[in-house]
Amino acid sequence: MALMPAAGIDVTHALVRRLLEEQRPDLANLPLTRIANGWDNVIFRLGPAYAVRLPRRSEAVELIVKEQAYLPGYERRSPVPIPGLVFSGRPSRDYPWPWSIVRWLEGEQASVLPAPFRARSAEALAAFLKGIQVPAPGNAPINPFRGVPLSHRNDDILQRLEDGRRYGQARQLRRLWSQALAVRPWSQAPLWIHGDLHAANILIGNEGTLAGVIDFGDLGAGDPAVDLAAAWLVFDAEGRRRFVFAMGADVDAETWERARGWALVLASAMVSNSDDNSMMLACGHFALDQVLGTD
Repeated sequence: MALMPAAGIDVTHALVRRLLEEQRPDLANLPLTRIANGWDNVIFRLGPAYAVRLPRRSEAVELIVKEQAYLPGYERRSPVPIPGLVFSGRPSRDYPWPWSIVRWLEGEQASVLPAPFRARSAEALAAFLKGIQVPAPGNAPINPFRGVPLSHRNDDILQRLEDGRRYGQARQLRRLWSQALAVRPWSQAPLWIHGDLHAANILIGNEGTLAGVIDFGDLGAGDPAVDLAAAWLVFDAEGRRRFVFAMGADVDAETWERARGWALVLASAMVSNSDDNSMMLACGHFALDQVLGTD
């Protein structure tokens, strides 16, 4: 059984309450409820307006640090709500890593909503990417796992696809992967990217509007195709058509081919490592089905 990465620290309600009492006593008496325990972070809702994000393993510490440094810039560029940084928490005697308080965003994760309903957000998600994907400065962080040349992920993909039990259509997926690898890598200046734009990181409102984009831990500079993978990670064929049209002629066919390769990278990571997270497993299977589609 392939499980999510193990937690290095048990982030409890009592621990978070102590951190708040020490560093943000003005917020320490607000209601506190754990709402998510992901691969990298534990999320608590704090009162009606805030969320607390804390790394659950050492590998995630760098992600929180990047969010704290660069979220304000993303927030200025984004035309849709993102969880703006409210407070950068410090390590304490009980907790050795930095942590954050961010603004709470209302909305349902796209991953729990029917794909036809998600399609209503396609144009807004395209506008989000056009807003954030601007040239990055030379000192911008590079995520070694996102936005890099697809060839850097070749060993991971081939190893995952050896698992015939999980990947009954491995032959087709290998062929699609080879097609993506054959495309020229991104050769323009690196752009700012979200880095993890799958259905669980997109919030949808009651009318199908895009209510927000969350989890910027994988942000960095690189190939924008990694974010365009949302065409397969989030949408069905109709939503994908709307999303591609909304992105416009500035995105060429080679970038879309790399984007489908990135969709395979992210979807296979979910399928191969989420036996204990049914929502992420479902996200991965949905995306693989879309990648294998003929549209």
